[in-house]
Amino acid sequence: MEEAAFIERLSLFGLSRQEALIYLCLLKNSELTGYEVAKLTGISRSNVYNGLAALVEHGAAYILEGASTKYTPVCIEEFCDNRIRNLKEVEELLVRNSPKKLATTEGYITIEGYGHICDKIHHMLLNAGQRIYFSASRAFLEKWQEELQGLAERQIKIVLISDELPVALTQSEVLREKIIFYQIGRRTDWEEQGERGRQLRLIIDSTYVLTGEVTESSSDTCLYSAQKNFVNVFKEAMRNEIELIKIKEKSEC
Repeated sequence: MEEAAFIERLSLFGLSRQEALIYLCLLKNSELTGYEVAKLTGISRSNVYNGLAALVEHGAAYILEGASTKYTPVCIEEFCDNRIRNLKEVEELLVRNSPKKLATTEGYITIEGYGHICDKIHHMLLNAGQRIYFSASRAFLEKWQEELQGLAERQIKIVLISDELPVALTQSEVLREKIIFYQIGRRTDWEEQGERGRQLRLIIDSTYVLTGEVTESSSDTCLYSAQKNFVNVFKEAMRNEIELIKIKEKSEC
């Protein structure tokens, strides 16, 4: 991973860009004084000492006492694990003390950006209570093995529609038994069709729908809704598609 990308991702764990740069310097060199960090990074000594103090406070570095004060990094796995655990505790506190949950909106919500779309899919799958219908390319479905495994273990009905069932999903006995799979076209067909291969459709518990296109781009857009009429129309369209697949399979036998 490039240094800029590494520093950018460290910021997701609560470090400023300057703190992340100092932390990376410590990771590369194991033990350093503030003066040495300033020399290696080009950051002023006053800012380096402020950054090192912040790293100690964040749990990303330790102080080594000796003839001269040195700093050593907390290993990246330990630092990240601790931050995630602390955030989980904060999440539980916020959930317990948050205002009363609002009723589900029946409007239409636009979700922009591939990352945000994936976040929404993760949350929808995590909170499924009875059944899911998931139509997408094999490559995209493969990304959700862990979530689908969890659904299978919770005895949630899983219906997948794709060009091909991901091999990774067939390796799990629980998933093999729980998944109902309908093949529509071939992988090469989806790849050639372009737009069709990028389509995503997800129905959760006959109540929530997410649909749109995914290209792993920040410009990706999906529509999310719990509007009853829209959900019913969407369900009927997917049901008809499944029936056409069944008819085609029978005709080919």
